[in-house]
Amino acid sequence: MRVRPQELSNQERMETLDALYTAAGSIKGRIEAKNFLKDLLTESERIMLGRRILIARALLSGSTYDQIVDEFKVGKDTVGKISRWLEDQMPGYEQVISKMDKEFKKRDEKIDLARNPLSLNALKKKYPLHFLLFSKTKD
Repeated sequence: MRVRPQELSNQERMETLDALYTAAGSIKGRIEAKNFLKDLLTESERIMLGRRILIARALLSGSTYDQIVDEFKVGKDTVGKISRWLEDQMPGYEQVISKMDKEFKKRDEKIDLARNPLSLNALKKKYPLHFLLFSKTKD
């Protein structure tokens, strides 16, 4: 079902992209996004898109082309293309990457708290009966 974008009229192109953007915009949460992308894209396409995002993230964090080529095993032309997208003031990449960094930071903080043996969550797991009344008073 391969369609060349040049063969579509402007109206068809707009309707097609509007359907994609509306579907993507209606997604709420990571699990729903994961399921949507698993159903929509092949594994290879998902990996390719994920790598583009990681390369853009590395470029925004100040990594050099050579470092990115070595780390991700991609060509300099791929890194250059993504760099041009970032330089062309396409805010989509930067917005997603800044949100993604915040999400990773939140996730890391949760993991750190869960691993801390003196945290409230760890104490609740170790001594559940001591906290029995506290959970009842919150309801």
